[in-house]
Amino acid sequence: MPKMKSHSGAKKRFKVNKAGTRVKRACQNKNHILNKKSRERKRKLRQGDYVHSGQERMIKALIGEGGKSN
Repeated sequence: MPKMKSHSGAKKRFKVNKAGTRVKRACQNKNHILNKKSRERKRKLRQGDYVHSGQERMIKALIGEGGKSN
């Protein structure tokens, strides 16, 4: 059986935390059309966030972290 390939796009967008329990992601809507967004909103978009718990399993499989048991 050949090795499973991880999803290149997902590898660039998601990281698993040190404990391997949560998946970190960046916030969306921070690339263009920034004049109509308030300063406060843009500041909050700089902060990272965690993936919703319902999608964590799928994303871990995409980036090849499904084999870890914790």
